[in-house]
Amino acid sequence: MSFWFAQDKLLIAGDTLFRRGVGRMDLRGGDYKAIERSIRQRLYSLDEEAIVATGHGPDTLLAEKMCEHPFIRA
Repeated sequence: MSFWFAQDKLLIAGDTLFRRGVGRMDLRGGDYKAIERSIRQRLYSLDEEAIVATGHGPDTLLAEKMCEHPFIRA
């Protein structure tokens, strides 16, 4: 689950999107295609200048994630 605060250009990505990874999909109900689709369609459609607060690791910019993410690039 992620939260978008448009007025602050802030995405709280929680355990959906990490600096160099995505949430776990090896647990029961995990679905890589579903999380990939959600990230591409929902998160990557937000303002690229947004700050992304991830569940683990340092904050980053959404534009950086879109270009540098090793699994899901925009």
